[in-house]
Amino acid sequence: MKPFKKISARVVPLDRANIDTDAIIPKQFLKSIRRSGFGPYLFDEWRYLDRGEPEMDCTNRPLNPDFILNQPIYHGAGILLTRENFGCGSSREHAPWALADYGLRVIIAPSFADIFYNNCFKNGLLPIILDGATVDHLFRECKPGYMLEVDLAEQTLTTRFGEVIHFAIDPSRKHRLLNGLDDIALTLQRSEAIQAYEAKRAKEAPWLFAVPS
Repeated sequence: MKPFKKISARVVPLDRANIDTDAIIPKQFLKSIRRSGFGPYLFDEWRYLDRGEPEMDCTNRPLNPDFILNQPIYHGAGILLTRENFGCGSSREHAPWALADYGLRVIIAPSFADIFYNNCFKNGLLPIILDGATVDHLFRECKPGYMLEVDLAEQTLTTRFGEVIHFAIDPSRKHRLLNGLDDIALTLQRSEAIQAYEAKRAKEAPWLFAVPS
């Protein structure tokens, strides 16, 4: 998992509440567990005028001109600004996979669905919870081309006007993002202790480790 330190990125404002995981990545794409290749299908039913299918080439699909991600000024955006209860619905991990594969690293909202919120940290995304008034303020400021600097170590957002907004984050999740540690990498940090335990158990209970003849 790529470590998260500090980024300065364009913000895309998606002014909708209760965006569920089926909107983020529709159910037909859940057949794959590769973690990559989902970016072209992010918000598929909103981005395109036809129905997307797994492995479909999106190059020439008809775009919805009214959907904000299709506006050229927002191409390459790294921060999503949205409304409350983002990521509600089913607990598919494909949702953060699609957001990350598209190129987003930060999602700002007043609240998130719990499972989606947890899945973000496991996949290198930083979900930032801010109060509704602050999110309203950012939406008012967020004109096309609007940029924010996000500093995870300092737990701050800095606007183009120099305004600094602080956000809270659990220390253990902060540590994992700063160091790029997913669940597997976190476990491997204890590999010596795991191997020592297995060696000890093999001596204490060798029948557990016997290989059938």
